[in-house]
Amino acid sequence: MLPFKRAKFLRQAFGGLGLYERGERKLRRMMEMNGEKGVVDFEENYGVEDQAITPWTVSVARVIGYSLMRDPRHNKGVAFTEKERNAHYLTGLLPPAVFSQELQEKRLMKILREYEVPLQRYMAMMDLQERNEKLFYKLLIDNVEELLPVVYTPTVGEACQKYGSIFRRPQGLYISLKEKGRILEVLKNWPEKSIQVIVVTDGERILGLGDLGCQGMGIPVGKLSLYTALGGVRPSACLPITIDVGTNNQKLLDDEFYIGLKQKRATGQEYYELLEEFMCAVKQNYGEKVLIQFEDFANHNAFELLAKYRTSHLVFNDDIQGTASVVLAGLVAALKLVGGTLADHRFLFLGAGEAGTGIAELIALEISKKTNTPLEEARKKIWLVDSKGLIVSSRRESLQHFKKPWAHEHEPVKELLAAVKAIKPTVLIGTSSVGKAFTKEVVEAMASMNEKPLILALSNPTSQSECTAEEAYKWSEGRAIFASGSPFDSVEYNGKLFVPGQANNAYIFPGFGLGLIMSGTIRIHDDLLLAASEALAAQVTEENYAKGLIYPPFTNIRKISAHIAATVAAKAYELGLASRLPRPADLVKFAESCMYTPVYGSYR
Repeated sequence: MLPFKRAKFLRQAFGGLGLYERGERKLRRMMEMNGEKGVVDFEENYGVEDQAITPWTVSVARVIGYSLMRDPRHNKGVAFTEKERNAHYLTGLLPPAVFSQELQEKRLMKILREYEVPLQRYMAMMDLQERNEKLFYKLLIDNVEELLPVVYTPTVGEACQKYGSIFRRPQGLYISLKEKGRILEVLKNWPEKSIQVIVVTDGERILGLGDLGCQGMGIPVGKLSLYTALGGVRPSACLPITIDVGTNNQKLLDDEFYIGLKQKRATGQEYYELLEEFMCAVKQNYGEKVLIQFEDFANHNAFELLAKYRTSHLVFNDDIQGTASVVLAGLVAALKLVGGTLADHRFLFLGAGEAGTGIAELIALEISKKTNTPLEEARKKIWLVDSKGLIVSSRRESLQHFKKPWAHEHEPVKELLAAVKAIKPTVLIGTSSVGKAFTKEVVEAMASMNEKPLILALSNPTSQSECTAEEAYKWSEGRAIFASGSPFDSVEYNGKLFVPGQANNAYIFPGFGLGLIMSGTIRIHDDLLLAASEALAAQVTEENYAKGLIYPPFTNIRKISAHIAATVAAKAYELGLASRLPRPADLVKFAESCMYTPVYGSYR
């Protein structure tokens, strides 16, 4: 069925211009004046150099056909049938061949595989998303393992670095300091009104690449693509937002093509007043149940924003909570390979920022719940190393507030290798964004203490990873259980093929978000994150374990997301946080029924 009727569309197209009041009479008079069938060109007939004109060219035939082809939500390209082309003024605007969606997909994958540079693939995928939404998501869902590194990490990091050069058209909403005092008005400019998920960044800490300012928009755009492809959230319900408060990246400030505010970052009261206005405007415009995901905020803001708004808004910080949930899932799954319970293991982190402390806290919470011990006691099994060395009690006065819970009694230790030898961890986790920090000596030390050392090099993008999969397997003589933040190829060592796992947040946040939406959850409790971790760990099969994997393959991600969503929703109902009543009888089936499916419809 055609997504709009002609009269309704003409009202929408012309009503805002004050044209439709005079109705189709004026349209007909102008058509007769032109002596043409159905063509009215305001610019050509009335536009002169000293007269303001409306920058729209209006044609009845073109409005129906040409505009339909340029509407990414409804465009099918050469998949429009002969009947559809005739009915909707598309004849002649397309080549004569009619392709199925599957043939379109096959053709585009062939083209993508011919590109040698990952950024070219990224740009091609973004062009497709702006041109044909359903085909974009069909391509991503059916080829998720191949295309996930293209639309998200590691390629999205390079895309953000070069965003000013590759920028073609806005894909989200930009809110800058210039809009202070009228953010609600700016939100109303977004054409979609039923928003369910917002991913917002201020661009200060993009992956491990630092302050990229306004160019960080690639992150919200990429994350929301995954909300749809992997979690089934409707594209029209997703809103990417970048809050531009300036940048301290001098290279960007000196770049004539930089697309953001050319000023140093606002801080303190000015910054928090803007964020307060933003959070209030979002709630006022979209309601209590819109999910706001904070993404790639710097440490000093990320923790404060999460703490401030988690009791008044439905907020989620993927760097703190999403990373923690996916890593905890991997650790729970790994217990089948290394033995024991979480409480039996010792954990050492390199990196004590958002990701490191977030993971550590969720591990401690899980240990506390499983063993019935105080949280403070559970934390003693977890040690963190930052840029100044092992976090110990003698450093407490100089530590940032989010590091203080991890300051245990121990003599100062400056280097990671010395910390490994002193703490004797069974699990080594890297969240430092320092590439190659897990040296040969560090990995060998882990292997000398543990039959199966668990090594997680989580920093993104690939260049920032603490070690590669090949290094972990080779230096541990093939005994390491390894996972990373960015993808690595399989490794052959001593005649055995090792398949490294990827502790990718995309395992968690799409299904987690779907669970919140479908249950009408109004606040996020830590128990929901624990539930998501346990649901993901339960999806790892014996076949996966045989390959050394502690995460299931992404090929089944939609099924995995449905199970995570159902588990999260069940926990929300149990805690009294869900507002959708009555509770569906089968939450997995309900989750699957809520998922967006990018299959072409028929227009009559």
